[in-house]
Amino acid sequence: MLTPLQNPLPDYLGLSLDSVTYTRLVQCSAKTGSLIHGKIAHMHIIKTCFKPCMFLLNNLLYMYCKGGEMDIAQKLFDRMPKRNIVSWNSLISGYAQMGFYHDAMNVFKETRVSCLRLDKFTFLHALSVCGQNGDLRLGRLIHALITVSGSGSPILLTNSLINMYCKCGQIDWARMVFENADELDSVSWNSLIAGYVRIGSNEEMLRLLVKMLRHGLNLNTYSLGSALKACGANFSSLIECGKMLHGCTVKLGLDLDVVVGTALLDMYAKVGVLDDATKIFKLMPDPNVVMYNAMIAGFLQTETMTDEFANEAIDLFLEMQRRGLKPSKFTFSSILKACSFIEAFECGKQIHAQICKYNLKSDEFIGNALVELYSSSGSIDDGLKCFHSTPKLDVVSWTSLIAGHVQNGQFEGGLTLFHELLLSGRKPDEFTISTMLSACANLAAVRSGEQIHAYAIKTGIGNFTIIQNSQICMYAKCGDIDSATMIFKEIKNPDIVSWSVMISSNAQHGCAKEALELFEIMNDSGIAPNHITFVGVLVACSHGGLVEEGLRYFEIMKNDHGITPNVKHSACIVDLLGRAGRLAEAEIFIMNSGFEGDPVMWRSLLSACRVHKAAGIGKRVAERVIALEPEASASYVLLYNIYHEAGIQMPATEIRNLMKDRGVKKEPGLSWIEVGNVVHSFVVGDKSHPNSQAIYVKLEEMLEKIKKLDYVDEKLVSDASESMHSDNSMVNYHSEKLAVSFGMISLPRSAPVRVMKNLRSCWHCHETMKLLSKLEKREIIIRDPIRFHRFRDGVCSCGDYW
Repeated sequence: MLTPLQNPLPDYLGLSLDSVTYTRLVQCSAKTGSLIHGKIAHMHIIKTCFKPCMFLLNNLLYMYCKGGEMDIAQKLFDRMPKRNIVSWNSLISGYAQMGFYHDAMNVFKETRVSCLRLDKFTFLHALSVCGQNGDLRLGRLIHALITVSGSGSPILLTNSLINMYCKCGQIDWARMVFENADELDSVSWNSLIAGYVRIGSNEEMLRLLVKMLRHGLNLNTYSLGSALKACGANFSSLIECGKMLHGCTVKLGLDLDVVVGTALLDMYAKVGVLDDATKIFKLMPDPNVVMYNAMIAGFLQTETMTDEFANEAIDLFLEMQRRGLKPSKFTFSSILKACSFIEAFECGKQIHAQICKYNLKSDEFIGNALVELYSSSGSIDDGLKCFHSTPKLDVVSWTSLIAGHVQNGQFEGGLTLFHELLLSGRKPDEFTISTMLSACANLAAVRSGEQIHAYAIKTGIGNFTIIQNSQICMYAKCGDIDSATMIFKEIKNPDIVSWSVMISSNAQHGCAKEALELFEIMNDSGIAPNHITFVGVLVACSHGGLVEEGLRYFEIMKNDHGITPNVKHSACIVDLLGRAGRLAEAEIFIMNSGFEGDPVMWRSLLSACRVHKAAGIGKRVAERVIALEPEASASYVLLYNIYHEAGIQMPATEIRNLMKDRGVKKEPGLSWIEVGNVVHSFVVGDKSHPNSQAIYVKLEEMLEKIKKLDYVDEKLVSDASESMHSDNSMVNYHSEKLAVSFGMISLPRSAPVRVMKNLRSCWHCHETMKLLSKLEKREIIIRDPIRFHRFRDGVCSCGDYW
């Protein structure tokens, strides 16, 4: 064989060779895939003014088409003095194999116009293009041409027709061609079997497989591969069939075949039977990239994915590289997913470098995975760079970027990107809509959420369960539990997420009875609760003061459902005991829970100490929390409030000084309210709002009404009076009071005033809201980081425990 460094024409640079020699050089070049020698021969033909015959020209044309040099092939074709059907077939085939299906069909049409008699290869290439394009109309036309052309029905065309109809989703037409064929071979059977697999008709596929065996045809790698693929797609109903086929492969000695082995591995991996998949993988003497990809994909299935499996996938990737195998696009996109899941961002960056090395960064699947990697790591700017460097952006690319903004708390940025997505003309899918509803929920932007809800219904995806679950969450977090309940009732087949979200929503709104009723209905319907469901149940018991019920559900979770309590479950029990005043019991529970080193547990107990004014225990608990989280301001503030509300001013002042000495700053309070599709934010004493004057006038008017009430707590009136006559006290102008005042003057009287805030309400604001709801005859809903406070007729849904 000639090497690239050898000159194939050293002694004949000035003389023409004969057609046979030129033809052999061109055929050799086409066979080896190295066009350099063929191009040298072509150059020599031109330089020596040799007049090639049609056979040589067709070989040159075939060489360029096979090598993907379609521009040169087209120029050569256009300059050919004469062309036969072989010339046209080569050009059609070349365009088809390069994926230029439109150009291939244009050449086919020109072939018909040229009045040449089309042969079976012309029809074969045209049918292949129709199958790839899914062009059923043109495929049926070519079928008709084959029938009227008198070419008969050679088995090659029969197989091409079956394949074309299968790829166009017309399995009945494919079956008709199959049944009426004069002759069938294993390719015919395999093509039809693959067609049934493609449309998910697995039972019919198995019947065809049995029929094939009865016709005396042996199972081969392709028929077994298709059958195993079907079993993997629907393993729950075809588990025995899959195992039976596995046994057949062993009997036939095909279990170590790469195609069959990959199909077996893929089947077990897709259904989560990773032990069997791993055994098959280890048995393979020389696994290829496809097998590694199947094994990696098995570890990274969403349903079963864990940190352990993600690490296993990365280890496989490293092993593959050590064996000298070149990763594919699928390998890189899968491994990037693993890095995102376990937050191995440095590893992800190294893989990104390899992607650049292999020049694969333009692939849309890799681009989407990179956007997700950087966005989940908080590197939004790097995620944007990857997004803009991906040439082919699809809805997954947009959703990955939007989700990254939402996960990193940049909710407004997510909404802006969503509007850009709509302007680009692309249609958001159910995952995009779900992400946007999550952004609206976190912003408490109910009007924007309602618009996105309407868009989902208008575009026909509103009935997706993932969207309906997000709608429940959005309405509940925006304070509209009634709308959330209505959405839940509209779901035809609620899943565990639907039930868990609805139970948790009722719990957060203080509707403990409704939450527990939902839990019992869910149990009766046969849906097993998970750890998230029980968090909602325990929160409901805590917020409803149902101590014994909460302790009973905690035991049911452990003993009946085998769920190991995590820190959230345990914190709920501490809160439950604390609400009942059983502080010593709560402290013992923390010490025995296994989470005594988690500040969340002690902070729950510290909140209970504040409510029950237990300064002694509170001091000890606060010291424990501060030791665990010396930089967190919440514990200092809680201890300060315990001393301040108990009237012990000296220790309270010491806590303030300690915060100053340690440089711990209290997070500034921020409240916001949505009016007219615009979110309005306020801080304490805020006068930056355009309607600031009207806000303060309304607030002073409402506070004066409160002062005139006979039954108002003297401390409340005292604090309010002090605030009015003191420059230092701003208690009357806390951010939620300003937001509520703005809501009162801006919203219709029938509309509830919904305010969100980043910190817990102080005692003064909580009491003020209770009185305002009665005086103004308005429903006021305040969402703090812990729960919702629904103020109606002077009563709060929290029962004055928060």
